[in-house]
Amino acid sequence: MYKISNFYPNQYLNSKKFDKNLNRAKEIFKGLKSELKESRIPLFESYRKKYILNFNNKTTKKYQKYKNIIIIGMGGSILGTKSIYSFFKKKINKNIFFIDNLDSNLHYKLNKIKNIKKSCVIVISKSGETIETISNFGAILKKISIKNKLIFVTEKKSSSLRNIAIRLNCEIIEHKKYIGGRFSVMSESSMLPAKLMNLKINNFRNLDKLILNKKFVTSLINSVASIYTLNQKGINNSVLLNYESSLNDLGKWYQQLVAESLAKKGKGINPILSYGPMDHHSLLQNYLDGPKDKFFTFFTSLQNDRNYKISPKILPNKIKFLSNMTLDHVINTQALATKNIFRKKNIPLRHFFFNKKNEEELGAVFTFFVLETILLSRLMNINPFDQPAVEEVKIETRKMLIL
Repeated sequence: MYKISNFYPNQYLNSKKFDKNLNRAKEIFKGLKSELKESRIPLFESYRKKYILNFNNKTTKKYQKYKNIIIIGMGGSILGTKSIYSFFKKKINKNIFFIDNLDSNLHYKLNKIKNIKKSCVIVISKSGETIETISNFGAILKKISIKNKLIFVTEKKSSSLRNIAIRLNCEIIEHKKYIGGRFSVMSESSMLPAKLMNLKINNFRNLDKLILNKKFVTSLINSVASIYTLNQKGINNSVLLNYESSLNDLGKWYQQLVAESLAKKGKGINPILSYGPMDHHSLLQNYLDGPKDKFFTFFTSLQNDRNYKISPKILPNKIKFLSNMTLDHVINTQALATKNIFRKKNIPLRHFFFNKKNEEELGAVFTFFVLETILLSRLMNINPFDQPAVEEVKIETRKMLIL
């Protein structure tokens, strides 16, 4: 299991305001726990082992034989799956390709896919009306073979994407109406691709066990109270400083979850992704000596596969200390050094240490951040499940394309 350190207590997190918010967070979690026990928040059902996915072994066996899987989607429909693939990439014996943005240079990506006609293609859109997803599918249609290789994941209602799937006589997997895209990582949209990657999908979903785990709950409530206290003081830039490349897509998933759920009515948190140690040479000066409007979440891994050692042959005497050190050691030392200086400068931070790198661990982190977001939304008195501003842009885009 991963480990998480509580936020380092700077001046704001060692105050009566924090103590008050901590008590409020405890009460709100108590209420949420009661709602979960009574199954009053339907989307959380997919985070439980008892949730019945809308596909079976017969369906997945039909598609597991394909070595190439192309996944088409946008935002929450695909970010969870990308996180899962990046996290387990070294043990997945398949080629997974993601088409997750409109790009006029799409042909360069498609040219990298060998035997593209022998690929399984999964198209995901909850609403079935996502213009980018439908456009990308339409653009690659001539490149792929339709028969027995196309799966559509969408709501059980009449929509453009569902109509296309019916016309092509393709497999349709239901995307539950009550599970929003950015909260769908434990549902069909991510668990179907994870199953085709031969991962143990039932091990991801442990909500009932986690909300009874004292360490998990204590860390969760402390994080919520800390972030809310900092937010009240105008410290609302959340920088995820990641030192492990296999976690980059997890950071992107977190960014969308926080940005789209909490940025309402002039409130919210601005999630920023940063990559160490690369960003030490561009942004670290700002983090250490710039505006004090940021709090940090460190990601590091305690178990890596990077066994590359630095050859002593080319090293001059003044840096001989690098001889035979692994890249892991250098990276984790840089993360620790940065953390130490942040503490000296009283910069608020917390630290996630990834350890086992198994399904249970990643599932727990997904659950932690979703619960954190829901609890923060209740403290901020906002609705975490809609995105009205984004809908305005979608409507305007459709109007302009029709003209």
